[in-house]
Amino acid sequence: MALGSLSWCLGAALALFCGSSWPQVHSSLAPENEVPLRPTTWFPEGKITSLTLPKGRTRRLYFTLKKKAPGMSVTVSPCDLPIEWSLSARTLKDKPLKSLEWSSKKSTPEVWWQGLGSEEKMYSFTGSAVDTYKGLSKSHATIYILRLRSKQQNTRATVYLHEGPGPSGAFPLLPADHRVHTLGVGMTSVTLSWAPSASITSLPQSQKSYDYCVLANSQKNYPSVCAAREKIGKKNDQKEEKKERRRRVTAWPILKEWWWQQWDSYPEAQSAASSPTDEYSDLQCVCQGTESVCTVSELLPETQYYFDVFVIDRLNGTSMAYKGTFARTHEEARAAIVTLREGELRWVTFSDRGSNSEQFFTFRPRGIQQSGLLTLQSCGGGEKVKVTVSSKGQVLSSQAVGGDLAHIWLQGSPSYLIHLEREGTTPSRMSDAADPTLGGLMASVKMQTSSAYHRRGVPSLPSTLQIKSFNRLRGCNSVTLAWMGTEERSLYCVYRRKLGEHGAEAGGASALTSPCLGPESRSDTERVLCKYFQELNPRRAVTTAVIGGLEPGMAYVFDVYLMRRWGIPIKYASKMLKTRKEC
Repeated sequence: MALGSLSWCLGAALALFCGSSWPQVHSSLAPENEVPLRPTTWFPEGKITSLTLPKGRTRRLYFTLKKKAPGMSVTVSPCDLPIEWSLSARTLKDKPLKSLEWSSKKSTPEVWWQGLGSEEKMYSFTGSAVDTYKGLSKSHATIYILRLRSKQQNTRATVYLHEGPGPSGAFPLLPADHRVHTLGVGMTSVTLSWAPSASITSLPQSQKSYDYCVLANSQKNYPSVCAAREKIGKKNDQKEEKKERRRRVTAWPILKEWWWQQWDSYPEAQSAASSPTDEYSDLQCVCQGTESVCTVSELLPETQYYFDVFVIDRLNGTSMAYKGTFARTHEEARAAIVTLREGELRWVTFSDRGSNSEQFFTFRPRGIQQSGLLTLQSCGGGEKVKVTVSSKGQVLSSQAVGGDLAHIWLQGSPSYLIHLEREGTTPSRMSDAADPTLGGLMASVKMQTSSAYHRRGVPSLPSTLQIKSFNRLRGCNSVTLAWMGTEERSLYCVYRRKLGEHGAEAGGASALTSPCLGPESRSDTERVLCKYFQELNPRRAVTTAVIGGLEPGMAYVFDVYLMRRWGIPIKYASKMLKTRKEC
């Protein structure tokens, strides 16, 4: 028994030793130090092949040509990143026998690689544009190697092999001048034009397998449809991530919402699978068709946009890109900004009731403290004006200004932007909106700006702007007036205007009672007196004045103005009085 087992072991060892030398052909093609090649990928002819290119790794495709093929063309279309690709030909002196290939159990490229021959580099290209190599075929004992590599990051590419001297017909044709031209640029639209593609012009109108697709974005030009899809896909993925985060917030999602989401998504998936013509619907083309002119509208003003034009072959699923362009839309028409001078009194008028009128002003206060005082008063009857003060894009104050005097304190900025915008007229005073003293203007604002060096706030105002008269002190040649003052030392001026014996009954005083009728619009002959007054106790801040030199039985309109160093003079309510006829 032991002798039998020993003889079996010796027989097995002898068989292993002798078996290694049986296939003589294999030993001649595969030396002891041979390193097996990577898996072989054949490059099919007449078929669009999509490849994934890992970063830093070289992809190889092998192909051979038919005996009667006089020439060939290889087209490589990168997706969104530049790649390196080259085409080489390895020619053998003698083509290996098929028996050797089968007996060696190796792929055809590996068997050819071990034979005697030379490799020639036929073409190389680096970039992100679609490129095609056209050339004559080598001898029949030649294998071609297409090498592709991406240095930056993982990307994709499409390759196509065509045997023969003519065009492959798998890709649309581009004209000699394949640039996109800009015909016109507006504030919200851009008009583009490009030379038509021969693939579209040569087809009859009944066939619609080719289309133009125009894309617009504010980031960059896309070298291919694949690059545009990659960007759109990333945006959609970000949207889906945001939706998913919102769903995770709710622990128990509503069943009804989930049901409708499932219901809506089912027919969309079914229609996408059943209609291959909608393959490019995800591109969101702003213009699509066979016209070589496109107007892109609904753009943002003062924004730079990038425009790409692709001619798409829907039958083969391929496309070619024109050389894109970019354009910047025009900025919006802005109102002129008027500079206000120190202490300048300005009338701002809005004469057109139908439009949303607005005006802009700028003011730069003097001094290191950078403080100032803005005084406004609306003079358009029931019209209100909205005033907004901003500095460096930040709104500091915003309020509506009516007939009452408004003060806005400015502090802390070297310059201020003042925006006045008309709000509207109240219905009850619509008929009285036009001020006869202002020439029939529908809206008017009185405004003044001045630097305040030592003040820390707006000036104080009188508790009331009413003028009081004393009937017992009214005579044939004089009247006595009283009005409230402030705790600050200020100048008060009194003006009078003669109406006549029947002026009061005829309503002649209505034109003289405008709150915006300032002392600058009055004659010096109408000024009666000016006096300074100050009372630290606001409740006792009452001052009086006796106005003499009047005619008996005559009607007069009296106005009192509070004259200040800063801001608009404050006008008290006009007071009409009639002197006695007999004393």
